[in-house]
Amino acid sequence: MNRLRLLPRGATAALLGLSLVLVGSGAAQAATAPVSPVGPGAPVTADAARVRLQLPAPTGRYAVGRDTLHLVDRSRPDPWVPRAGARELMVSMYYPARPGGGRTAPYMTGGEAGAFLEARGLSDAVSAATLSGTRTHARPGASPVRGRHPLVVLSPGFSVNRSTLTLLAEELAGQGYVVAAVDHAYESVGTAFPGGRLLTCAACEQIEPGGYGVVPPGRARDVSFLLDRLLADRHPAWRHARMIDRDRIGMAGHSIGGASAMSTMARDQRVLAGANLDGSFMEPVPAKGLGGRPFLLLGTGDDDSTWARDWPVLDGWKRWISVTGSGHFTFTDVPVLADQLGLLPPDEPLSGTRSQEITRAYVTAFFDRHLKGLDRKLLDGPSAQHPEVVFEREG
Repeated sequence: MNRLRLLPRGATAALLGLSLVLVGSGAAQAATAPVSPVGPGAPVTADAARVRLQLPAPTGRYAVGRDTLHLVDRSRPDPWVPRAGARELMVSMYYPARPGGGRTAPYMTGGEAGAFLEARGLSDAVSAATLSGTRTHARPGASPVRGRHPLVVLSPGFSVNRSTLTLLAEELAGQGYVVAAVDHAYESVGTAFPGGRLLTCAACEQIEPGGYGVVPPGRARDVSFLLDRLLADRHPAWRHARMIDRDRIGMAGHSIGGASAMSTMARDQRVLAGANLDGSFMEPVPAKGLGGRPFLLLGTGDDDSTWARDWPVLDGWKRWISVTGSGHFTFTDVPVLADQLGLLPPDEPLSGTRSQEITRAYVTAFFDRHLKGLDRKLLDGPSAQHPEVVFEREG
């Protein structure tokens, strides 16, 4: 379809719903004024502000721990704000943990939640306290389980922060993976950094239409730096780095984060498997392929010319899977939150519950197969358990 997967496919501005209104995009902010989340002329009431949002629990055998890392790559300046100095990342490390008590981590900080809502004109409908007060299922500082575990890196869509992939991160951690969810500085409408800083989306203001191809290579450099710091023999960036099996690393992302998974694999041989959740390939897959490494395309079913273009050069195990009734943000936390607020867009009938069940099941099955060597039949073809899922192409 020859456009960046920032916006829900097939939706008009009046029917974007929370999928766009809540998370927004740099392109949409520049092009549209805030719109009603449920349709043209529909009132935005204060009822949503009184909802207590809840996230579905992960289904794995392990409890989930979470640490937060601030990493600084002093070898290069920030590409969007060079005067700010070195490139910075914020990373949430999710990991399989021992059961225990203690309060779980908040979904977002208050500043992040406020920026998230204000960007799409929803501050009067949903309070920042409602969003930031939502609790995850991950306990900060939880004691890790023993052993070494595969690592999966998660990269969010352009203009949204890593919190939007919380459900997938927690599911993978509960299933025995270490997960590094990354925020790339100045590429979201609001991400909290140390020193009380809330970095906003400078990149949204700088990228011209058609110029998003610069983002995936930059994120690839971010991820390679992250891997260098996590896998360092001396003084790794994370206190539990010994949990990571450096020979079993994968990456997944939503929208341009999914495109960045491919771009990272093209540059870094340490990433053995990649999954793209509804992101157009802003940078083409190399003509030589990915060295036989597996890749998953999981999307809405709308035609994407970049997927069709690059499918033949994906030279390893591959699947192109679509989900009936889905929208661009189906593969994030957004439908779960939207459903509870009564703000699901009418042209995306898939419920929040089904959205997260399908995303978690298929992404986990992919990494189970290619990082753990487990034969997951779910990826072999249609399933009665998931009738919405369509196998478009296999290889």
